[in-house]
Amino acid sequence: MPNITIEGPPIKELDKKRRFARELTEAAVKAYGLPKEAIIVLLKENSPENVSVGGELIVDRHQKSDKSS
Repeated sequence: MPNITIEGPPIKELDKKRRFARELTEAAVKAYGLPKEAIIVLLKENSPENVSVGGELIVDRHQKSDKSS
């Protein structure tokens, strides 16, 4: 069973999340030639206070850009 794991920011709208999971599954079905029931999709959502880029939390980067606007 192929596993697809996506890590990224939260997707707030449940319909968008459903569509994303469905589209990832469809792409894997085409690539592997397996039934959709064999495809596992894991969406790991990380909030900005739990992710760092270049040693700086993303939440802090957003706050800086909001202040400079």
